[in-house]
Amino acid sequence: MNNMSEQFDFKPVSFSKTTITELMVPSYANFGGKVHGGTILSLMDKAAYVCSSKHAGNYCVTVSVDTVDFLKPVEVGDLVSLHASVNYVGKSSLIIGIKTVAENLKNRTERHTNTSYFTMVAVDENLNPAKVPGLILENNIELIRFIKAKIRKEFKLKKREELDDMIHRYADLPDKNLLEGENCRLAGSIDKN
Repeated sequence: MNNMSEQFDFKPVSFSKTTITELMVPSYANFGGKVHGGTILSLMDKAAYVCSSKHAGNYCVTVSVDTVDFLKPVEVGDLVSLHASVNYVGKSSLIIGIKTVAENLKNRTERHTNTSYFTMVAVDENLNPAKVPGLILENNIELIRFIKAKIRKEFKLKKREELDDMIHRYADLPDKNLLEGENCRLAGSIDKN
């Protein structure tokens, strides 16, 4: 493969790294006075879109979002930065890692509030999956992120298959013993079956 072709077929992680920064305003607040989780998710989705589309050179759609843990609340008045990078690429899919950091401008403190992984798929004009360039890993951090994303992808597929199997196993003949210790009770009509 010559250098010209390699440059087109592969792009470094640094090519599409994206940071979106936004001030958290009062209209983003929930009833508890903190920023809505949905607002943060929407910003994360935008960051994932920009990062994946830049790498792919195509429109990209969100296929799944993994491990959205809200580690710390985001306050009105915080400056939130979402740092997105391509962690893994397949044939038409990309896994985008996003780290969300909230900064209190008054006291100059930063809090890591979220880390999440968005699976995106590049699509062509007809919304069919489109081939994406490969990924050039330039340092150990990028190598580790790529391998971790591959492991998460394989684990997710295996767990999805196991879950589907369990759901199908209990779908027609629910085992009422599974309810033991749960915070529910059966209504009279169900109890007789």
